[in-house]
Amino acid sequence: MANRSSLNLQSEDRDEPTRRSGRGAIVLLLLLLLLAGLGFLGDQIRQRTDAAERQLASVSAKADEATALARQALEKAAAADAAARAAAEGRQVAEVQAAGARGEADAALQAASAARQEASVAVANAAQAQAEADRIRKRAEAERNRLEAALGEIAETRRTALGLVMNLGGDHLKFEFDKAELSVKDRELLSRIAGILMTSHDYTISVNGHTDDVGSDAYNKALSERRAQAVRDYLAQAGLPAEILSVTGHGKSLPLVPGNSDAARAKNRRVELAIANTQIRYGR
Repeated sequence: MANRSSLNLQSEDRDEPTRRSGRGAIVLLLLLLLLAGLGFLGDQIRQRTDAAERQLASVSAKADEATALARQALEKAAAADAAARAAAEGRQVAEVQAAGARGEADAALQAASAARQEASVAVANAAQAQAEADRIRKRAEAERNRLEAALGEIAETRRTALGLVMNLGGDHLKFEFDKAELSVKDRELLSRIAGILMTSHDYTISVNGHTDDVGSDAYNKALSERRAQAVRDYLAQAGLPAEILSVTGHGKSLPLVPGNSDAARAKNRRVELAIANTQIRYGR
């Protein structure tokens, strides 16, 4: 048994290198397999890393693109907001201007309406004034006709552009030579004339004295003024308002008829009453 054990030990000693060699091969194989696995794994990792980097680059590019698009969108939004604010401000300004224009238009319409009313009133007033003027003119014409007829029964009375002229020649007023005093008959005549004139209104009376051609200009002018003044004073005493009476002496400057005959000189020696219509109201 001892020999068998010794043989076994010898046999085991001989197999030991073989076993070690086998284990070494296995280890080597395992190392090779490990290295191969590590190489494969590294290659896979690299591939995955490259793919991840490419994906990251793509994502980054897309992110940059999205950022640019977002920036553009923000800029467009800001521009749109600014445009909206400007439009709102413009609309407000336009509304204010429109309100002002409407106010001006309303004021213009009111002014036009007031102007039309004033024009209507003016037309009505003008028509009324014209009617009143026509009425006054007709009344004045009727009064002139009445005076002309009434005074014409006393002395020669003619119509002129300024009114009526009553001629009181030598057949009516009989002044003595170089005198200006009125006789009794002269006063009676003037009283009748004053009575007719006092029934009328809106007249002024100019008393005009005239002489013939005998004597100097200065002499005849002074004489004609004295005789006209005497007639004027008596008419005022007879009741005519003094403020409507005036006096003018013409002397021999305005003869009624030409010539130096006794008949011509008799007609030129006269006092004329010029009766003119006026707006002065008297006798009321």
